[in-house]
Amino acid sequence: MKIVDVAEFYAERGGGVRTYIDQKLAAAARAEHEVVVIAPGPEEKEEQREGGRIVWIKSWPLPVDPRYYMLLDERAVHAALNRELPDVVEGSSPWTGGWMVARWPGRATKSLIFHQDPVAVYPQTLLGRRFGYARVDALFKPFWTYLARLSAHYDLTVTSGQWLADRLASFGVQAPVAVPFGIDKSAFSPSLADPEVKASWLVRCGAPPEAQLLVAVSRHHPEKRLLTLLSAFERARQEQPLALVLFGDGPLRKLVERRARTIPGVHVAGFSRDRPHLAATLASADALLHGSAAETFGLVVAEAVCSGTPVIVPNRGGACELARPSFAELYEPGDAVGCAEAIARLTARDRSVLRAACLEQGCQHIFDVPSHFEALFRTYASRSLTSPESARALS
Repeated sequence: MKIVDVAEFYAERGGGVRTYIDQKLAAAARAEHEVVVIAPGPEEKEEQREGGRIVWIKSWPLPVDPRYYMLLDERAVHAALNRELPDVVEGSSPWTGGWMVARWPGRATKSLIFHQDPVAVYPQTLLGRRFGYARVDALFKPFWTYLARLSAHYDLTVTSGQWLADRLASFGVQAPVAVPFGIDKSAFSPSLADPEVKASWLVRCGAPPEAQLLVAVSRHHPEKRLLTLLSAFERARQEQPLALVLFGDGPLRKLVERRARTIPGVHVAGFSRDRPHLAATLASADALLHGSAAETFGLVVAEAVCSGTPVIVPNRGGACELARPSFAELYEPGDAVGCAEAIARLTARDRSVLRAACLEQGCQHIFDVPSHFEALFRTYASRSLTSPESARALS
């Protein structure tokens, strides 16, 4: 197949979107498919990549973040699509790029990629506990109507979790299909558990050697609810020796650090580029503590489970979908008291039983990265409107 991804948030110095698309290019090379990425950039040019190419459309920088550019030239995007004659064309956002793909008249399977739920990220994070999640969804009916109208121009809508596919279906979105993300299983393993790694973190947290170690890996952003986690930890540590290490960075970093300084046993480790050490820390911890109910998948939760580390997560969102009662405890999003009770329940359970359940009932059902893209390509092949040969014969 030839897959063209109209990716308005792909950038040379980008983050998660770039990582995902670069992985897709590598997977396409292994599967003998071709992926062409159409993205906005500072100049018009093409770059060869393993598995395909990047077609840059000259664009203006995004005012709020100059790493990214605004995809505004629909004629240039349509001209590129006409040249490429894809079998599948992806609209990788529900905004400008999504509508450009929707209005392209060419014959190809159209796939709307929906990997972030903006209603869950902001309105439900801020208002869900006060007004109820269903009521917040109702207040944002215009967005769901907008999304359903956009998706009507597509053949399918790809999500990273079944819970999100079901959620979109309830709002009339076109043909939601779940293709769960994958993780690098070779990098996350219970074999990396190291008592010395755990002991060193307990020392940094100022906790006694018998304390249980909790780890949180998260962007410091409102949707991640780190202040809830800190309040829950403060309550839970009054009943037993505990330590908490927070990895990550973001706009709320200073606020998180100020709050953390008031709670004994907390160490804010910041953003870590040492992935092997982070993986060893996850495997050595007694539990992962997670706050976000707005993630569409929950990559760090999957990494923890495949490290043999049980999880404490909210009862909504992608993280919850990965959890199983055999190795997880749930709580209501934003509820510090409920989270503290979940910490107490999990830390009272047998660690060896939890570890075994992570590997037997959790990790076996989590994709690795190649398996995710194999599933995505199979989904496209089963829905392709044209064969590779006939697509290229169209003008």
